[in-house]
Amino acid sequence: MSDGEATVRNPIFARWIFPRVVATHDAGGGIEHRRELLAGLSGRVIEVGAGIGSNFGHYPRSVKELVATEPETYLRSVAMRAAETAPIPVRVVEGLAESLRMDDASFDAGIASLVLCTVRDPARTLAELFRVIRPGGELRFYEHVRAGTPGLRLAQRIVDATIWPRLGGGCHTSRDTRSAIERAGFVIQRCREFMFQPCALLFPSAPHILGVARRP
Repeated sequence: MSDGEATVRNPIFARWIFPRVVATHDAGGGIEHRRELLAGLSGRVIEVGAGIGSNFGHYPRSVKELVATEPETYLRSVAMRAAETAPIPVRVVEGLAESLRMDDASFDAGIASLVLCTVRDPARTLAELFRVIRPGGELRFYEHVRAGTPGLRLAQRIVDATIWPRLGGGCHTSRDTRSAIERAGFVIQRCREFMFQPCALLFPSAPHILGVARRP
């Protein structure tokens, strides 16, 4: 893959929409979800689609190295600044989650944090995470997902077919992410399902999952 293929430029979303969504998410209680996601991690960790580095400050010091990929140019520049003040060593790199430039079985854990909704190919992304996580290693996931109720599921399909992906940098609200994780070969060890809606406009993305899966 060429460098150009690993770079994404979405300036309006990156500079104006995404930072505001992150601020609303964290102010509404999302920081606690980040901390729960990352608690107890150790060793060498990869985070795909790290955005502006919102998770960096919440990694435990038992993590010896974090490699964080981010394809969007502006978001990656912000993440690099966040890495400078992180409590652990962080290396921010260019790259698509669907094509990781890392060796097989080279990480103790992988992080998918509010990213599988946005990647173009979730199955390929999860296959890449499966490849780079060592046998016995963990996939930590925190994602908004397809609703369990018919009414909200219909609303998700409508917004996904119209304006949501355009405003959200490719985000989709109706992906069945838990099933995708299992299809990739991971074994889910725990998964908490809950509704989280930090503001009224985000109601289509209220259903969330947060948990741990293991690579056999």
